[in-house]
Amino acid sequence: MPLDLLLTNATVVNADGRLHCHVGVAGGVIAGLYRTGTPDLPAARRTIDATGKLLIPGGVDAHCHVEQVTGAYKSLDTFQVATTAALHGGTTTIIDFGIPAGPQESPRAAAENKLALMAGARCDVALHGAVVAWDETVPAQLEWMAERGIRSVKLYTTNRGTTMADDDTIVHVMKEMVRLDGLTYIHSEHDAIIEDRVATCAHDHQLAVSHLHETRPAISEDASVREVLAMAQYTGAPVYFVHQTTPEAVDAVRQARAEGRAAFSETCPHYLAFDEGVYASSDPEKFACCPPMRPRAAVDGLLDRVAWGHVDTIASDHSCYDLAQKRRRSDDVREMPHGLPGVETRMPAAFTSLVRGRGLGVERFVELFATAPARINGLDAKGVIAVGYDADLVLFDPDEARPVESAHLHMGTDFSPFDGVELAGWPATVVSGGRVVLDDGVFVDPGAVGRFVPRRGVREQGLARAEVRV
Repeated sequence: MPLDLLLTNATVVNADGRLHCHVGVAGGVIAGLYRTGTPDLPAARRTIDATGKLLIPGGVDAHCHVEQVTGAYKSLDTFQVATTAALHGGTTTIIDFGIPAGPQESPRAAAENKLALMAGARCDVALHGAVVAWDETVPAQLEWMAERGIRSVKLYTTNRGTTMADDDTIVHVMKEMVRLDGLTYIHSEHDAIIEDRVATCAHDHQLAVSHLHETRPAISEDASVREVLAMAQYTGAPVYFVHQTTPEAVDAVRQARAEGRAAFSETCPHYLAFDEGVYASSDPEKFACCPPMRPRAAVDGLLDRVAWGHVDTIASDHSCYDLAQKRRRSDDVREMPHGLPGVETRMPAAFTSLVRGRGLGVERFVELFATAPARINGLDAKGVIAVGYDADLVLFDPDEARPVESAHLHMGTDFSPFDGVELAGWPATVVSGGRVVLDDGVFVDPGAVGRFVPRRGVREQGLARAEVRV
């Protein structure tokens, strides 16, 4: 039988090195890697010449919020829209969150809701659970999730009254995740510090979005990370910190890893590209996220730590609100929605900051963008170009750069924090599950073919004691 697809003359870049070869695809998986010069290549229904471009594994975005209800707000993109945007940006697998929309929704119900909504997905989707409040029913709900391959649970240490879990809940859930061989995801900001800062800013009439960075200082993140690491040490729970923004937070996680504990750091492209000066711009709403952007020195320190190998993954923290939602209560950061659209720009934004800006090797970029998110989250068939892995592939010219224009993006919003910024590393051709879905820049809608992907546990993967990076 002929191959479905053959990519010839490819420079394949994996996290562990490069290979010049031809790549064969059949039945949705990588069927063969053929050295250049190999005579009598297999016949293929379609051939794409990859000369002059780099071929990397499809991206795994381990932190996306799709059709998420939080308080009075709902994010605007459906799974069809979000995954279409992901594919345009070289991401072929997203991991979403089943976060209870309020006290009336249980963790299991939130997960079931997301499993139903993702039926329209254009690429593969995995899922994190979430717990807000502990009760005697939670262990059985977590067991139900684990049996279906939902092997991680997110907890917030802030956002009192909506998504925040108290310390008792965090300890209980961590113990359950150890029992179920799962991973605890943490949004780590110290709520008492934030509440006090917000009260001070309210007294001084400084609650507009231009003061967002003052309401959520860096110390709130650093203090919370240290507290959560102590709880993780006590319970023995592997822990993954989302969207870290400060060098001190990353250093704390690295120290835990040096002690042999399974602790992981994630950051996002916007924290590598922007500093808190954006809140003095004419459109501060475009940068309203939690945690906020940090001072320039902190951004530089964070970039250093990514370059040194102290950060594990780059995720988008995609949250798709539009400017109308953002501006409705931009006078009061307590009432406005926080979160930025980013699933489509994750690849070029990270590539520009790290490879173009810091001289990071493309291999290390692949580790952050695809390989480590797949490995840490138990997605065995993702993140590597090798025989038997899913045929999720991104072909791109690393020298091609163009400015971001939100009108030409595909996320369900009317802005990007990167509007007007020139970025390099845009995908030209994307293969998802063996299908060419971005064909030399033209989107070919595959239909609702996205699968829910169950994940393996932490001990199953050998990640219970994380590797120590020097």
